[in-house]
Amino acid sequence: MKRYGLIVAGFVFLIMVFIGSQAAAADKTGFVNFKEVIFSTNIGKKATEDFNKARANLKEKDNELKKLSDEMEKQRPLLKEDVLKEKEIAFNKKKRDFQILVKDTEEEFQAKEQELYQRLVPEIMSLVRVIGDKEKYTMIVDVSAIPLAYHSKENDLTKRVIEEFNKTYKPKK
Repeated sequence: MKRYGLIVAGFVFLIMVFIGSQAAAADKTGFVNFKEVIFSTNIGKKATEDFNKARANLKEKDNELKKLSDEMEKQRPLLKEDVLKEKEIAFNKKKRDFQILVKDTEEEFQAKEQELYQRLVPEIMSLVRVIGDKEKYTMIVDVSAIPLAYHSKENDLTKRVIEEFNKTYKPKK
């Protein structure tokens, strides 16, 4: 009798393991890095180029300021006090103007990036939904929004979404 109970319990256990593994096999999770998609699409690359040009301009102005500062320090012992004060005032004005330019540029970058996100994310979401429905994914996770310790590169759809986006995206006028 006891032996019969063990056999039944073992049989039930095997059925539960089999059903559990079948359910797990039916789940299919995909992964997309939305940030990478946005900045790797053709339109995102264009925005990145614009940002990089502005950053290069800022770097150039920063180098000019450093050069001016170095020159002023070298000339300091040779200049009269009133001339030195005038140069320091002019330098400080240029430095303040540069700091304002940096702040304004960063705010402009953030606004343009936000606008890019608002314009592209709905399109990307739509594309991801189509892929998910077509290939029977249970869920597709944005790995740029949710930190994951690990995810299967096999189910990473990022490059595919970028390719599909570049083929299908038509900017709205």
